[in-house]
Amino acid sequence: MKRIIARPLSVEAFAPFGDVLNVEGEPDRLINQGLCGRYHDRAALDFGSDGKAGLSLFRAELRALPYTLDMMERHPEGSQAFVPMDVHPFLVIVAPDDDGRPGEPHAFLTHTGEAVNYRPGTWHGVLTPLAGNGLFAVIDRIGETPNLDEHWFDVPYTVVGQSM
Repeated sequence: MKRIIARPLSVEAFAPFGDVLNVEGEPDRLINQGLCGRYHDRAALDFGSDGKAGLSLFRAELRALPYTLDMMERHPEGSQAFVPMDVHPFLVIVAPDDDGRPGEPHAFLTHTGEAVNYRPGTWHGVLTPLAGNGLFAVIDRIGETPNLDEHWFDVPYTVVGQSM
């Protein structure tokens, strides 16, 4: 089995795959009588020419490290944002495209209060909460045409934390 070390999620490291949604730095503006900071337009949402934005709720079973990565998927017709509905970090696995299949995967651990938005066509692992309630709000494309490609690895990967 191949091994991947899950690193802390950062805007720079995740940039080739999508957006990290967080509240780093100062807000873009204050609203609600100056009592709420608005971090404006943090994700490049893309629903293709024939899709619309959909907001769904996902409840995923909790997983643990080490984690076996045997399959990745992508959605070529639109972006997909995962927003946790609790305070616990989750595992994010992404890979560049390598001629229609996933290239070498990268694994990240989010920080409390972070979400991710995958660009259209980004290979990613399944929703992988490691603690909490496994509940996520997901903003993605709703449309009539198929929007899912899956790839199963001949040799799976093992994802471990940095201290393992």
